Amino acid sequence: MARKRDIPAAVAEAVIVLSALGLAFAAGIAGWAVGHETRSGTRTVTVSGGGTGTVTSSGNVDPRVAAGAHDFVQFACGQCHGERGRGGVSPGVPALTGAAKQFKPAQLRHIINHGLGESKNPTKPYMPVWGAVISKRQVSDLVAYLRAGLPAVPTAEPPPIPTGQGLAVEGYVLYTRYGCNNCHGPNGLGGVPNPQSPDKTVPPLSGLVFRGEFNTNKKVIDFIRSGSVLGRAPIVSMPHWGGIIPNEQLRALAAYLRTLK
Repeated sequence: MARKRDIPAAVAEAVIVLSALGLAFAAGIAGWAVGHETRSGTRTVTVSGGGTGTVTSSGNVDPRVAAGAHDFVQFACGQCHGERGRGGVSPGVPALTGAAKQFKPAQLRHIINHGLGESKNPTKPYMPVWGAVISKRQVSDLVAYLRAGLPAVPTAEPPPIPTGQGLAVEGYVLYTRYGCNNCHGPNGLGGVPNPQSPDKTVPPLSGLVFRGEFNTNKKVIDFIRSGSVLGRAPIVSMPHWGGIIPNEQLRALAAYLRTLK
């Protein structure tokens, strides 16, 4: 005949079994949650430094499309073609929402690399040459983004423009927002290749030569408005910003450039 088990011991054993089952169930739930988003579209992700954060997304984004969305922001495409290529910035700049249907991938790459059109009218924008500035991989990613329909991609947004902090601070952010740093370098130091220009590089926006030629804010603003139409690809030409950048932002850009070394 089996010996009766001690009641406290049986209870303790049951607690251990239930705890083990609970841990297994919790682990299963955690494993499921890692691979699935919630109904609200918010998922927890690991960020650099070992912490966690949340990213709002309607689903996974193809890496090439995501890279193209960030390139679209970095190279200020939206400042002329509108947010996510929807247009509405200038009558002279088309929306890009139908570009993938209108042009083949090879045609899109050619337009990005070689520009499109040329205008001496400082109020009429044109597509500048990007071939000496944007890499082949970045061009392909931009084409992938266009062909995907220019979807919303988390964090692929231009920096917000500060207010109430002075013109120079506003101009500093606008310098990045309009992609000036892509050609003129961080802090206006220059150094970006421009193969057919006299000095083979895009000129800096700092230093004694620049300060001597552009010694007033008006001269700086006039040049940003009019650009510099120098020729066709592979030369990089300063595009017209007169029909794109509002006057108050032009003043802020000039104020920032005046602070440089």
